[in-house]
Amino acid sequence: MSDQTPVFQIQRVYLKEASLEQPNSPAILLEQEQPSVDIQLGVQAAPVTEGIFEVSVTATVHTKIKDKTVFLVEAKQAGIFEIRNVPEDQMGQIMGIACPQIVYPYLRGNVADLIQRAGFPPVHLSEINFQAMFEQQQAAQLAQAANTDAGVLPQ
Repeated sequence: MSDQTPVFQIQRVYLKEASLEQPNSPAILLEQEQPSVDIQLGVQAAPVTEGIFEVSVTATVHTKIKDKTVFLVEAKQAGIFEIRNVPEDQMGQIMGIACPQIVYPYLRGNVADLIQRAGFPPVHLSEINFQAMFEQQQAAQLAQAANTDAGVLPQ
């Protein structure tokens, strides 16, 4: 086997952090109105050591009735990946698409479980097209770079 054989291995997938807040309980639980649900997702990647990377997917689920929070869940699911001998131009796609696709199902399960254990119907995060998300981020970065090059400062 050659020293330059590409390597992509999952070392570990783990729940890095999770929090649940119900600041207006128990009174808010007596409300009859349907809450609004806002879901935010993010992806981060960072080197740990030579050839080892941590990729995490973060979800924030904020439900409100009028201006009062019913519950707020924040969770970060992470994975440690060994990635070696991969061309530099492919690293962004691996860490922005392939790794999040592996980590995300664990995050979905943990968020649904945490919400259900808090006494609410589970909120199931929808499937995410990480390739489309990655491509949108790349396009936004290119547009920002073009604006900066043209002397337009980002706001």
